[in-house]
Amino acid sequence: MTTTAVFSPETESRFATARQVADAVLFEGYVLYPYRASAAKNRLRWQFGVLVPPAWGADREEHAFQRTECLMEPRAGATLAAEVRFLRAQRRTVQRARPDGTFETVAELHLHDRVLVPWDEGTEERVEIVATVAELTGDGIVVPFARPAGEETEPVHGADGTLVGRLVRRYDEAAGVVRLSASELDGPYRVMRLTAVVENTSTWAPADGAADRDAALPHSLLSTHLMLCLDTGSFVSMTDPPEWAKGAVASCRNRNTWPVLAGEPGRADLVLSSPIILEDHPAIAPESPGVLYDATEIDEILALRTAALTDQEKREARGTDAKAAAVIDLADSMPPEVLERLHGAVRALREITGPGPSGLAGTDSPAPPDPFDAPGVSCPDTPWWDPAGDAGLDPATDRVLVDGRPVAAGSRVLLRPGLRRTDAQDLFLHGRSALVEAVLHDVDGGVHLAVTVEGDPGADIRREQGRFLYFQPDEVALPEDA
Repeated sequence: MTTTAVFSPETESRFATARQVADAVLFEGYVLYPYRASAAKNRLRWQFGVLVPPAWGADREEHAFQRTECLMEPRAGATLAAEVRFLRAQRRTVQRARPDGTFETVAELHLHDRVLVPWDEGTEERVEIVATVAELTGDGIVVPFARPAGEETEPVHGADGTLVGRLVRRYDEAAGVVRLSASELDGPYRVMRLTAVVENTSTWAPADGAADRDAALPHSLLSTHLMLCLDTGSFVSMTDPPEWAKGAVASCRNRNTWPVLAGEPGRADLVLSSPIILEDHPAIAPESPGVLYDATEIDEILALRTAALTDQEKREARGTDAKAAAVIDLADSMPPEVLERLHGAVRALREITGPGPSGLAGTDSPAPPDPFDAPGVSCPDTPWWDPAGDAGLDPATDRVLVDGRPVAAGSRVLLRPGLRRTDAQDLFLHGRSALVEAVLHDVDGGVHLAVTVEGDPGADIRREQGRFLYFQPDEVALPEDA
């Protein structure tokens, strides 16, 4: 086993195929549009893969570890390579140079091309491990790692080359451990369950027991994720397992992360375990012109909005972070043909070849029957069901029973999103009060409540545009005062 990890050229090449996606995970949300430190959504950062010190996260809704479990089919003598990647926050302060040669800390420092402000920068860290599969059996292996505290300074010069200030970067000690183990499962197939745990083992604890999240972040592992590679053998898809493996896959326990097959489609020797839910073989769209760090936005809109920032806003963004400066430069220099590619792409088209239909002009073959010339079949321009013409339905007056009482447009309900929902945003709506705008019926006999959330400042706009949230009757409850 080696932890200094000099990966073989073959392993390094395999990891390289997944690192573009892994980089997107590592830096997702690092700095959001409009890419300024002063923007409200850039004040609460590091939302994915944050492993906090155990003493701080024990009483808060944060966690100190990730646990990955997946299935693998290693061949005899197989070797596993693992790479843990995370960001480490270094706190940057800005200081202005005084005439006497000393420095004073300031809230901002104006330069000709940017405005420097305090900011937490993220530096990439890696822990690389290589071990034979045989070493992972039994108790497995335990690999501790640590990064020391330190401080660095960077001089800042004005347009004329004179020293006008400096940046001071301080970073605290970070420590963790990686535990890898494997066990063979019963059955006719030689399949093993691989368990990988990444844990923050920092001994830091708030002195008064009440430190906020901002104080814990320099001791945390940020955007933590794991890549695994077998030199011989393959992994089993956790998203779409073969029939024989479904029971074993269901018994795997993944906490705060999710493993998917990575690399090019058709191969299964590489896994990316990510705090962001992905599909097997995730890939960056070839139309994407560069890293924008804000995957919740559409690249085209993001590029246009960034290019439309004022000169002062761009100066602030450039002074926030080097990565934000790169986004500004990318948006400003993007040629029209690249921007046009961001408008959209169709990937599902396929060529259809083969003999044409009989009965074409100039032949003696009879024409094929008209598929719409049959009783009960509507032409494409005729709706097969017109809800406006169904006198038995009226979204404005229809009612449905909830807890044995009728609910209709104008009723107040409490939202209780069910387990069948997959949108993480629903978690934020749980327990919120909402106003029923309509009771809708679908063609399969289902009933849906169109609602607007009370207290939503955009509710009037949603109502005017008919853009409601939809819940089924068993996903709402009546308030006690209803």
